[in-house]
Amino acid sequence: MEIEKNINNIKNIIGNYCRLVAISKTKPVELILEAYNSGQRIFGENKVQELEEKHLLLPKDIQWHMVGHLQTNKVKYIAPFITLIHSVDSEKLLKEINKQALKNNRTIDVLFQVYIANETTKFGWDKDELLEFLRSEKILQYKNINIAGLMGMATNTDDLKTIRTEFRSLKNLFEFIRNNFSLANMDLKEISMGMSGDYKIAVEEGSTLVRVGSSIFGSR
Repeated sequence: MEIEKNINNIKNIIGNYCRLVAISKTKPVELILEAYNSGQRIFGENKVQELEEKHLLLPKDIQWHMVGHLQTNKVKYIAPFITLIHSVDSEKLLKEINKQALKNNRTIDVLFQVYIANETTKFGWDKDELLEFLRSEKILQYKNINIAGLMGMATNTDDLKTIRTEFRSLKNLFEFIRNNFSLANMDLKEISMGMSGDYKIAVEEGSTLVRVGSSIFGSR
């Protein structure tokens, strides 16, 4: 019952405009089922093997999101069923997702992960690098992906002003792309930002997907 209460509390805070991705990494199937039985349908994982195993064991109407750093050689394992990949941080990865989507006769929704934090440990596109790629002709060859939006991770800091500024920069980039680009394989709708420690700020700054784990399931 604690998990259901936590989910309902978060959904009350984020409102109708934003959706909750329950980050279930390292959590046992029993706890995920508890969240599922409370009405949660979107779950996020960061390791392909764990994601594969849980997909086999859990109800098939779950929408699985890949939120962690994804290696190109692992894409083929999740391509048949993944709903959304948040962490597309290079053209090399995008190319592989497109290849595996074609093999599975699918169009896979992806988010471009943008580097917004002041930390060297984070992955993502540089803003100018991403805009240059979007302006290039080669992006149109990826016909089995749909660019659904952007994802970003704020600096791990207690400075709320820094976090807010970073989230705002991602929202501004999202709006710029939406207003200046019209691509056949792009339908920009999602901004994935905000985790257990900062999702309230993320929602205030325009997030449409918050990735929350410990505030639902407790600390690992």
